[in-house]
Amino acid sequence: MNIPFVGNFWKKHAPSLGVAVVSVGGTPEPGDLADLLSTCELLRAQAAEADVRLDESAASLAALDQMLPGWRDDAEKVSRLGNDAGLYLGTVIVRTVAGAVWELWPNGHPVVRLLSGREFDVVEAGLAWADSGVPELSQLYAEVAES
Repeated sequence: MNIPFVGNFWKKHAPSLGVAVVSVGGTPEPGDLADLLSTCELLRAQAAEADVRLDESAASLAALDQMLPGWRDDAEKVSRLGNDAGLYLGTVIVRTVAGAVWELWPNGHPVVRLLSGREFDVVEAGLAWADSGVPELSQLYAEVAES
């Protein structure tokens, strides 16, 4: 039986799946963690289809903001793409903002810690971007880069 309003309810109210890093044998080295979190395979595939070059620059975030959001009808894709978008945002921040580093919360959730000590949950931001497009990734980067 197809009950469309139930599907729409879960699309809007189902919990988003986040990402966690689990390391056997201790905390991963910062370089290894950065390499692991920068893969973002689904986002890179979507970007390639849209002829968007992901070169880990602020300009590439602006280009992502301009992509047509054809994924929004697929809740699983929104979640996966949101995780990737957040990790890519974090990668750009860590590689271009002085003093920014990846940090893992005790549950393995990756965040970016800025030189000021502020922690920025990039995965949450990426999930919001994939779901609604707001806030834009380039806007988030600009706010973080200024602080």
